[in-house]
Amino acid sequence: MDLHHLRLLRELGDRGSLAAVARAMHITPSAVSQQLRSLQRSARVPLTERRGRRLVLTGAGRSLAAAAIEVSTALDRAGRAVDAYLDDPAAPVTVAAFHSAGLTYFGPLLARAGLPPVRCSDEDVAQVRFPGLAADYDLVLAHRLAHSPPWPADRLTVVPLVHEPLYVAMPAGHRLAAKTTLTAGDVAGEAWLCVHEGFPLEGVLTAIAAAAGRPLEIVHRVNDFTVAAAIVAAGGGLALLPGYTGRPDPGVVLRPLADLPAGRHIDVLARPESLHRAAVRTVLSALREIAASSVP
Repeated sequence: MDLHHLRLLRELGDRGSLAAVARAMHITPSAVSQQLRSLQRSARVPLTERRGRRLVLTGAGRSLAAAAIEVSTALDRAGRAVDAYLDDPAAPVTVAAFHSAGLTYFGPLLARAGLPPVRCSDEDVAQVRFPGLAADYDLVLAHRLAHSPPWPADRLTVVPLVHEPLYVAMPAGHRLAAKTTLTAGDVAGEAWLCVHEGFPLEGVLTAIAAAAGRPLEIVHRVNDFTVAAAIVAAGGGLALLPGYTGRPDPGVVLRPLADLPAGRHIDVLARPESLHRAAVRTVLSALREIAASSVP
């Protein structure tokens, strides 16, 4: 049964005539009659009957009209409950982030005064899996290389946080550490640490190999930048490390690639309906401020 048709039945019982219902609903009397006939087709017994020139409700019609009041009341109550949920500034907000973003942003976010409760999770996934995380979390901090395909903006809201440079990391005593900038040719012959296949930074190493015209020797597969920095400091190879997030080992130096500028976008992904909540918008605003303050 259509809720609008039920409302017309109720209005007929309250107002007493098709003309009065039509005036109240700003439609024609014939439209009221047509919609009541549609409602009648879904009922097993007559809902209205003629008494002289007037159309009135039968006993079944009066029972259904009373039920329509209960339905309308329940829907109104449900709508108010949703509004209260959306407007609640203290409702918990779930935030997921890849490792280095969590390391950089979770602490300041949790320490920030005046925010709703924040529930943090680390989700270090392949680039293609970040959009799917928005089904499980209110806000998802995701990263992709500068020239990677964009996030699916047709089904997600994408809020850019920062564009972060990526640098070649090496031990402080490495022969290339004396250079202020490097080229793909300088580093192509070195042993390398790389993220696991499918993760965003892998594409930069592929580009270095292409620019140098030779494959890179990948000796370690490590996603966590803190672990990667420790391996680099121990002489285990070169790696790509981010310029703004993460905490490099003090024995590691970072150098940019002059002929192959490397960087990644750090964005917040969310389902559009998540941002209808006041608490989620508050946390998102705080994340944007924290991210802006992390840029040198």
